[in-house]
Amino acid sequence: MAQKQNGIWGGFGLERETLRVNWNGRLAQTVHPFQDAYIQRDFCEYQLELITSVCENIEDMLTHLELLDRKARTVLREQEEFVWLYSNPPYLEQDAEICIAQYHDKEESKFSYRKQLEKRYEKRKMLYSGIHFNLSFSKSYLKEQSALNPSNSITELQNCLYFQLFQQISRYSWLLVLLTSASPIYEKSLEAYGKSGNCFDGHGSMRSSEKGYWNLFYPILDFRNLPTYVESIRAYVREEKLFSVSELYLPVRLKPRGENCLDALEQNGVDHLELRMFDLNPFEPLGIAKTDLEFSCFLLEYLLTKETFDFTPEMQVAAIRNHQAAAGFDLEKIEIDGIPAKQAANRIFDDMAHYFAANEKALATIAYERKKLEGERPCERVKRRLENDYTATVMRLSER
Repeated sequence: MAQKQNGIWGGFGLERETLRVNWNGRLAQTVHPFQDAYIQRDFCEYQLELITSVCENIEDMLTHLELLDRKARTVLREQEEFVWLYSNPPYLEQDAEICIAQYHDKEESKFSYRKQLEKRYEKRKMLYSGIHFNLSFSKSYLKEQSALNPSNSITELQNCLYFQLFQQISRYSWLLVLLTSASPIYEKSLEAYGKSGNCFDGHGSMRSSEKGYWNLFYPILDFRNLPTYVESIRAYVREEKLFSVSELYLPVRLKPRGENCLDALEQNGVDHLELRMFDLNPFEPLGIAKTDLEFSCFLLEYLLTKETFDFTPEMQVAAIRNHQAAAGFDLEKIEIDGIPAKQAANRIFDDMAHYFAANEKALATIAYERKKLEGERPCERVKRRLENDYTATVMRLSER
């Protein structure tokens, strides 16, 4: 069992996806206007992905995101385009409006991969946008843990800790969805071209619900060690259930340094953890609240103290179902493993408050998140603001 340490985190990074839209809230039909390693495209040509550098703290990370956001908005404004700061896409008239990101020459494989995704999943579904939060352990923390486990090399220990954390946060990813879901209203054209108007079907987060982009099967991974983990993914690729590791649509990912491929993961080990469950919050200027990111860090640190367990296939499936259940809107109807979600969440809050009893910052952050369950979650506030005028309200919030 890991012991509580100071300086457990050494690196923070954020990837924020948004769509580019024109003045009337329709998908922009222009080519990607940036030649910047920090401003990329995701699935489609109009889906911006702002990628911060790896920073030593959350404040610096958000400062870099703000600089990228300002740069992107300045360029877009010159061509009368805007950032759509909401996880669900705007009105879509026809499939032809969605142009897959255009990669050529040496990057042709990126285009081919997206064409494969188009065949397997609807293009509309791939327009869901959100935030990915990347965290890595600090060298000092790994050194301290190595002293407690001298029989393992640093690489072996690092892999072991990330594997342990991956399994724990996979079981509890539902809590972060419950606290940060912010996409209850969507455009009817998301379900059928030609239809229009605001729609609500009981979800607080569309992209985290069963309607989001999930694999067409439940991926079952082997966590005994790094080789068995990599092989369990390769088996799905050989069976053509996955095109590559990038298609593993789980709320949490283990990532190597550099290119996200199995060879790099196998050769170099796990470099960082990626949390992929955050909706864009249109009430936050950058799409995410600093407090939500801080709570995520405290939750992960707390989970490292929990006993290791065998992450069985049944538990892996239950983790996905709990995650999807937490994407519901009505808190009173959500259950986690048969327990009311509020009750399950408060148990974790209580245990975290006990663990962080001497940490005033952690206690204040936990109290902030707990208050959402007694007051108003982001999805409730968003629904109230968007349900009467979806497009115009998102445009106003996006351009505050």
